Amino acid sequence: MPAKGKHRRTKTQRLTRTLAVAGTGGAALALPLLGAAGAHAAPAQSVTVSASAQAAQKTTYTVVAGDSLAKIADDQHVSGGWKKLYADNRDAVGDDPSLIRPGLKLTLGGKAAASTDSAESSGTSAQTEKTEEAGKTETAGKTETAGKTAETAAADTPAASFVAPVAGGTVGTPYHQSGSMWSSGYHTGTDFVVPTGTPVQAVGAGTVVSAGWGGAYGNQVVIKLADGHYAQYAHLSQISVSGGDAVTAGQRLGLSGATGNVTGPHLHFEIRTTPDYGSDIDPLAYLRSQGVTV
Repeated sequence: MPAKGKHRRTKTQRLTRTLAVAGTGGAALALPLLGAAGAHAAPAQSVTVSASAQAAQKTTYTVVAGDSLAKIADDQHVSGGWKKLYADNRDAVGDDPSLIRPGLKLTLGGKAAASTDSAESSGTSAQTEKTEEAGKTETAGKTETAGKTAETAAADTPAASFVAPVAGGTVGTPYHQSGSMWSSGYHTGTDFVVPTGTPVQAVGAGTVVSAGWGGAYGNQVVIKLADGHYAQYAHLSQISVSGGDAVTAGQRLGLSGATGNVTGPHLHFEIRTTPDYGSDIDPLAYLRSQGVTV
């Protein structure tokens, strides 16, 4: 019995000692785990929408046959209508919102970002404009020294000295023809169907306001006529004059072509009351009032 009792006590002591160690060890193990969990708990993170993610909210639409800016704006629920869509994509569309071609990509939901090339082109254009302006100033000075400016000389030309913008050719799309392909709802000029390379001439004496690329109009020339109206010649394959040049009726301005947004070679001709899009008047009626048979 004493031996058994001693054995029991020894076993009990060992068990107690083991439990104590286990308890202490358990506490020692548990505390670091709890501490580590507290120390390394991931803090709440705020979500920031990057500029690229915001840009991704913009969508791109590819123009198909029969589209117009007004139709696209309506179908795609563009806030601000076709005018906002045109303003956001003017670099891609060009100066005439009524001319958009299938395959053209438009940005919906915000202004299209300008490319690096565009920025470089802008810088180059600015430098070119400064050079041209300096040239214009010098030319104007020489003209005044001679006793007349180009505009005064044009004003002295008899009003009857008017000609058609091209010789021959037939009238294609007439002025004010309505259709969904034009954002304004109608054709702003008159088309003369002539093959590429047909000489294009000034309908009357005046001064070249601009000569160069016109977006959807392709290569174009705009002239301020002696009576204050403006004549526009678009889609040219070649330009023969520069801004500031004085021209006479019948003088070659360039050659017809198919540059810009076109379906075939022709001359797009407009008469405007200002140099800006949207101030158009009937070009054939104007030419007939000047004695031209068209």
